[in-house]
Amino acid sequence: MASPAIKPGALVTLPELQPSSEFFKEGASLRVTGKLQEYSVETAIAVIADESATLKVDTQHLRELSFRVGSIFQFIGELHIQPNNEAILQARAGRNVDGIDLNLYHQALQLVRQFQAERMNNATT
Repeated sequence: MASPAIKPGALVTLPELQPSSEFFKEGASLRVTGKLQEYSVETAIAVIADESATLKVDTQHLRELSFRVGSIFQFIGELHIQPNNEAILQARAGRNVDGIDLNLYHQALQLVRQFQAERMNNATT
């Protein structure tokens, strides 16, 4: 029996990751970016923030990644929803992206989405 393919991480901003969002689903494969607010070596749980939104990230499967509070990180992984509706991303990949302009990143993300929507509309007409 073949194992299921690993899904690509959908680009999502932390402010978009709310319970009403289409991305807020158990097992959803996501790519998130945010500033590291805190990191626990004991639990391997990182908390990243973007604007006023935060997300816990389980980094236990990541090696060779040095965490520094205040740095900007990008993670790809699967979202797990706790019974209290708290989300935790089980990271399978992560990288430090210090130097990224988050405002410009958000603008670029909106342009990518606009382009993809137009392309889908053109493909169906």
